[in-house]
Amino acid sequence: MDLDAYVVRARTGPCFVCAFLAGDPDYVHELVFEDDEHVAFLDRWPTLPGKVLVAPKAHIEHAVRDLDEDAYLRLMRVVRTVACAMEQVFAPERTYLLSLGSQQGNAHLHWHIAGLPPGVPYERQQHHALMAENGVLTYAPEERGEAAARLRQALAAARR
Repeated sequence: MDLDAYVVRARTGPCFVCAFLAGDPDYVHELVFEDDEHVAFLDRWPTLPGKVLVAPKAHIEHAVRDLDEDAYLRLMRVVRTVACAMEQVFAPERTYLLSLGSQQGNAHLHWHIAGLPPGVPYERQQHHALMAENGVLTYAPEERGEAAARLRQALAAARR
């Protein structure tokens, strides 16, 4: 991952969620969940195994100001459902849930679901584990596809 190029792209490029939803080939992600209002996909540059992003399909930038209570609760239900599937597939010691981005970059509201594997030393947990500056995981396309398929399977079983 070229962190400097990522920062430029996040700050000056198109909205990464909207570009993904529009089918822009420069913003391809592995889809794991979709309904009428939301989408969940594997993080392109994960810092932890199975890291997933959940976003509303509509270009919304503020969780509090731009969503009424019902829309917020629907989004959080999707976050929880996807997080439960991620836990089932990756068996983390702890699941981190956070919303990042700002008006200066990655403005489209999205939640990160990141599972901390068991046994990670304390000094490499929490913020350290989430920062791309500390390295990202690389996966072959077939490995990424397999992880997405396992998450889709867990999500499908949860909806039954």
